[in-house]
Amino acid sequence: MEARIQVITLAVSDLDRALRFYRDGLGLATSGVTGTDYKGDEVTPAGDVVMFHLADGLTLALYPRSELAKDANIPFGPPKPGEFSIGHVVPRKADVDVLLAQAVAGGATLTEEPHDRPWQIYSGYFRDPDGHLWEIIWDARLGSAN
Repeated sequence: MEARIQVITLAVSDLDRALRFYRDGLGLATSGVTGTDYKGDEVTPAGDVVMFHLADGLTLALYPRSELAKDANIPFGPPKPGEFSIGHVVPRKADVDVLLAQAVAGGATLTEEPHDRPWQIYSGYFRDPDGHLWEIIWDARLGSAN
């Protein structure tokens, strides 16, 4: 088996708000909320989901927290953001600042101002409206432009 990650699903408190942030705030393309034909109940999860098809076959999915808990058969509890981060590598150093500003304008909260790291990267962090932690990264070792 070839190891790869093809889908990252983020549990969100408000699907419409999350859709607006990722579509309008970050500019990711999507067909919007799908799966609305599948109505859930107390045990069976509803199908409402938002999918963003990204480069290299990666899909970013947004799924209501309550429905993900039912689907995965795990307890529904309060969110615990910051236990992992999602990294987005950009081709130019200036793109870090641009994307962080775009995220903040869309409703994100900047948690770490972008700055040079001793290991030859320039990066900064933000939290999306549900608290998911993102790092925007430019890596000088990849040979991309400043």
